[in-house]
Amino acid sequence: MERQYLIDDIRLGESWRLFKIMGEFVGGVEALHNIGPAVSIFGSARSEPDDPVYQKAEEIAALFAKNDFAVITGGGGGVMEAANKGAAREGGTSIGLNISLPFEQQPNPYANVELEFDYFFIRKVMFVKYAQAYIALPGGFGTLDEVFESITLVQTQRIKPLPIILVDSAYWSGLSDWIVERLLDTELISPEDIDILQIMDDPEEIVKTVKKTVIL
Repeated sequence: MERQYLIDDIRLGESWRLFKIMGEFVGGVEALHNIGPAVSIFGSARSEPDDPVYQKAEEIAALFAKNDFAVITGGGGGVMEAANKGAAREGGTSIGLNISLPFEQQPNPYANVELEFDYFFIRKVMFVKYAQAYIALPGGFGTLDEVFESITLVQTQRIKPLPIILVDSAYWSGLSDWIVERLLDTELISPEDIDILQIMDDPEEIVKTVKKTVIL
């Protein structure tokens, strides 16, 4: 009987968790559905303000804000902080989708629209649903996760084709070469899949490329 009570408690907990998940989705949609054209910017949480990667993220975000794009980040430090800072500096909509983590992730002070998530998958839906482009600067596993998920969604036509831009050719060229040599050359992906990704260095070129695909 005691075991049955424990099973019932677990089942009840799972059921209530669904309401929490629904609540996070509703909160995200209500906060973001009117933001207009936006870009999601990803990159390492460990970049410091004197890091050229941090500085480039800030510059790119500022340029997008000047061109009437909202900027969406993960809301934490490093590249996320830089992008929120650049957007806020230009008076743009600077969105931070923070995630509760035991380390690294603390909300940065530059987001003027802040949301807090407990579930990674809900947060990732928000990145995808409200962005017209994905901009990835150098980063670790989290950045790679966001990059490859967005590629997969475009490849499988789960979302409309949109720019996925990797910033810093010196950093990303090895990955690009690996994709060609290990995936394309062995026919694990199709030739047109290569075109989903673009590698760029110049912030002005990045913004211009995105603007070609978006009606403001």
